Amino acid sequence: MAKSRKIDVKGTKILIYTEKDDEYLSLTDIARHRDAERSDYILQNWMRNRSTIEFIGLWELFNNPVFNSIEFDGIKNKAGSNSFALTPKRWIETTHAIGIVSKTGRYGGTFAHRDIAFEFASWLSAEFKFYLIKEFQRLKEEEQKQFGWSAKRELSKINYHIHTDAIKHNLIPVELTLQQIAYVYANEADVLNVALFGVTAKQWRDTNPDLKGNMRDFASINELICL
Repeated sequence: MAKSRKIDVKGTKILIYTEKDDEYLSLTDIARHRDAERSDYILQNWMRNRSTIEFIGLWELFNNPVFNSIEFDGIKNKAGSNSFALTPKRWIETTHAIGIVSKTGRYGGTFAHRDIAFEFASWLSAEFKFYLIKEFQRLKEEEQKQFGWSAKRELSKINYHIHTDAIKHNLIPVELTLQQIAYVYANEADVLNVALFGVTAKQWRDTNPDLKGNMRDFASINELICL
């Protein structure tokens, strides 16, 4: 798994992993909300339904260029009968499905693309699906905030190196002392600070004594791009 994390939905921990920018949720974990000892049985019951087959088949037709639609039609025709049974493994092997994935090992189990996982959760419990979606959205919002913070830090670093290199190569005579060089760097930085933020670094620190870092750490991405 390239990237995996867990969310807690009404006391049930659900593993999520990301592959090619798509999230896959553990159907095995979701099924444990209904029956912790027989999650496989819960999954097979869900996959016996004709509506389930139609939904996951339609998802594959839209998203999977190698989906075996002929085998899918055969499975769909049998779905709903008393003798019909279908496991995730058989579905994957027969149709070359990619929306449902079986994994082995410590974090193994049956996983599904979020579209399919939410459909399974809806079949299991409308209330559980609601909380699952809310918790999933919360996770994505936290990741977006983290991404934004990382992007800001990288922009700040890039700005710092561009600025200091320009000063070093163009504005510092060789005869200056270290103290004088430091003053040049600070003075030139404040030229940009006043132009963009309207205050010097010292004025910002005096106004925000409780904040750690400098004004550029708290700037928006747009401000850092302008800088």
